Amino acid sequence: MTTQGSGPTPTGGSPAPEPTLEPATAFAHVEDGFERLWTPHRMAYILGDRPTAEAGHGCPFCAAPGKTDAEGLIVHRGEHCYVVMNLFPYNPGHVLVCPYRHVSLYVDLTDDETAEFTALTKQAVRALQAASEPHGYNLGMNQGAVAGAGVAAHLHQHVVPRWSGDSNFLPIVGQTKALPVLLEDTRARLVDAWPTD
Repeated sequence: MTTQGSGPTPTGGSPAPEPTLEPATAFAHVEDGFERLWTPHRMAYILGDRPTAEAGHGCPFCAAPGKTDAEGLIVHRGEHCYVVMNLFPYNPGHVLVCPYRHVSLYVDLTDDETAEFTALTKQAVRALQAASEPHGYNLGMNQGAVAGAGVAAHLHQHVVPRWSGDSNFLPIVGQTKALPVLLEDTRARLVDAWPTD
C-alpha cells in the first residue's frame, strides 16, 4: 500500500496520509464476471457425511428428532412427521417437512405419513403467513440426486416463503444470498405462530 498527502488535519497540523489501495486486478483471480464471497464454513456441509440408504448414517433428518427442539431447529413435531428449519435456507423462514422414517420417495410413505406430511405442509404455510406475511410460497420435493436433492436418502419437502423483490441484485448479479434473520429467531417466531387446530 502506498500513501500520498492530503489537506490539513482538523487540528491544523500536518497533512494526514491517505491510503491508496492496490487495484483488485493486482490480486490472483480469474476473469469470469463473478465476484467471490468466500464462505469456508460451508465446507463442513460439503465434506460432511452423506446419508446412505441406511437410516441414521450421517442423515441430518434422522438426527434432528433426537435433539431438543432448539438444538435440532425443530419447529413442530407430529406423530409421523416433523417440521425443521433448513440449515441452508433460500429465504428466511425456509422450512422442511420430513417423515421420521428414513424413506427416500414420496410414494414410499404410508397413508398415515402422507396425510400428516400434507397437513404439516399446510400448517407450515399458515404459520409462515402469521409470522412474516410472505407474498407467496414455493413448495416442492426433489426426488433423487439427479433432481437436485441434497439429501436424497431421506424425503423432505421444502416450504419457502417468497416476497416481491426477494431476488435482488445479490443472487442475480452477485451470486450471493443475504439472510437478515437468524435461524433460531425465525424458528421461535414460527413456533409461536404454529396453528393449534
